[in-house]
Parts: sequence; structure tokens; C-alpha cells
Amino acid sequence: MSAAKDAPPPLPEPLGVAVADSHTHLDMQSTTVEEALLRAASVGVTTVVQVGCDLKGSQWAADTAEAHENVHAAVALHPNEAPRIVLGDPDGWSRQGARRPGGDAALDDALAEIDRLAALPHVKAVGETGLDYFRTGADGMAAQERSFRAHIEIAKRHGKALVIHDREAHADVLRILREEGAPDRTVFHCYSGDAEMAELCAKSGYFMSFAGNMTFKNAQPLRDALAVAPLELVLVETDAPFLTPAPYRGRPNAPYLIPITVRAMAAVKSIHEDVLAAAIAENTARAFDY
Repeated sequence: MSAAKDAPPPLPEPLGVAVADSHTHLDMQSTTVEEALLRAASVGVTTVVQVGCDLKGSQWAADTAEAHENVHAAVALHPNEAPRIVLGDPDGWSRQGARRPGGDAALDDALAEIDRLAALPHVKAVGETGLDYFRTGADGMAAQERSFRAHIEIAKRHGKALVIHDREAHADVLRILREEGAPDRTVFHCYSGDAEMAELCAKSGYFMSFAGNMTFKNAQPLRDALAVAPLELVLVETDAPFLTPAPYRGRPNAPYLIPITVRAMAAVKSIHEDVLAAAIAENTARAFDY
């Protein structure tokens, strides 16, 4: 990869109305938390939701939110994490390296720790949880589903938002939410459905958070979904360091790049960026209850 490909994109023009990045992974970015927050604030991104994907990351999210007023935490076992805990991870694909199978008892222990963290006041959400059929095969689906159902119960019991990771699993995610009863505040992170699914989500009052991939050339279905999503249910996120918006696709993402996505979203919605930013700011505060 060339140096230019590795280089952080330049600062965009600041937004006129401050917004929140509803989903980021500061622990996976190459700057300090302080630097990331300063750069973001300089372009009008004044709040971030730091999302945990495993026990270590969830503890880090909780600690970081406790230390920084403008950081809120979400804690969970990522859908791909649950099968690794139960079945093991001989290839060491995840950040923990190779792991031995722990069975259902190990998953129960991990969920108990998420439950403990979810009770903390600066933890505003349980997530990212859900289903991921892209990376987990049939052997891991039972662990994934058991974990997802448990996270829904934890979110409801603690009165926290639920943040959903849904990859190539739309019908099953919506079905399980119906079966379990979704929490009052449910967020589809990095919304990946089509316009028809957006209408279903809107009927249920689910928030839809759009990431930098809505700017990609091949993402017309996402733009169609955004076009029909009610303004009061729309959020924006980076999912940084992933999903950097065009024209910087492939370079490292960070919360300071949110203005690029906001402007692309405003164009799709045919509204002024300030109108969209004001709605996003209000929606994110409502979704995460801060």
C-alpha cells in the first residue's frame, strides 16, 4: 500500500450544526482518544459513541466514556465473537489471537460481564450485537442467535439502547426482534438494508444509522433506503477505522470525516446540510438517551 493510501484524509469543511458520530471504534484508530476528539470537534463532530465488540473492548469503551464527557459507551459481544467463544478460534483471526473452544458456559460468563457493564451510567447502549452471516457459517449460527437474544434481554432490563450489527441476515434479525420484543430504542448500525426494509424499520420505530459506504458508487440501494427513511429516525456514523467515505475509500476513517457523509446524505434527502445535522444531533441524543 502506498504512503498516500495509508495517510489520513484531510480535514473537511466544518459543519454549521454540530452532530454526533453514533458508532466508532477509537481503540482501533491510530491516534490517541484526545487527538481523535479534538480533530472531530474542530469540524463540528462533538459527541461520539464508542462501541465494544468483545469483553476487552467493552471494558475499554466503558472506561473511556467515564473519562470523557463527550464519549458514550456501547458494550457487547460482536456477532462474530460469540461463535469464537463457544467453538474456539484456531486461526486467531480476532484481536485475541487463537482461542480454545469454551462451550456455552464460556458464552454465559462473557454475557454476565456484558450485563455488569451495561448497568453502568456512562454505558448508553448494548451493542454491537445481532447476526452476521457473511463471516460465520452454519456451525456458528446457534451461538450467534443465543448471544443476540441475550443482548436484547440485557438492553431491555437496563433500559439501554440496542445497537444492531446486521450483515446478510436482514430477515432473521427482524424476526428475532419481533420474537423477543425490541427495546424502546433500537439502532441499525451501518444500515445495510434496502428501501423496503427501511420502511419496515420505520414502522417499528427503529433508528437507521448511515455510514461512509452510502457514498460508494455501488451503494444505490443504501441511498434509496435513506431517501425513504423518516428524518426523525436517521443517524450518521463512521464505524471508523472502516468504511471511509468517497473519495477517500480505503484510507483510515475517523470521526472527523463525518461531515463528508452528512453532506452526501443531505444531497440524497434534498435538504440543507444544517437541517439534516440538527435532526441527526437530536435523534442521536434521543436514541442513546444522553
